[in-house]
Amino acid sequence: MVARTLWNFACCASLLAAAMTAGAAAPTAVEQEIMRLEQGSNDAYAANDLPKYFGYYAEDAMLIFYNERTSLAAYRKSWPESIKTEPIESVKLSDMVIRVIPPGNVAIASYQIEVRTGHPNGKATDEHAFETDVWVNRGGAWKIAHVHYSAKAVK
Repeated sequence: MVARTLWNFACCASLLAAAMTAGAAAPTAVEQEIMRLEQGSNDAYAANDLPKYFGYYAEDAMLIFYNERTSLAAYRKSWPESIKTEPIESVKLSDMVIRVIPPGNVAIASYQIEVRTGHPNGKATDEHAFETDVWVNRGGAWKIAHVHYSAKAVK
């Protein structure tokens, strides 16, 4: 009986150790690539570099900003007008979680984002939001196929 209890304990300990190791595993090559792309797209966004920023999107991307669906064409039209008077001043990402969907050609990046926007009166506003981007690898190129951006409610 003692031997069996020790055996069960050893098996459970081994499984727990394996699970902990798997959870702490180094990021995969795809996860690293998505992290690099997220940083690049958000750096372009922060710099108001619209040609570079929009280059990260798939032409058929589905976009949801502030609980409203829009098309990439509409976003390309509205965003340049917006930043003429209210440019992005800074962007900070945190809490990035990336999940790769087998066989490895779809990845989901979910994170928190802090955006500082300038205003014509010289003041700036800060917004805290949650963003989820779905990246799809088509023909060897990763593009954003879906975005869901939701501002955090102010308490």
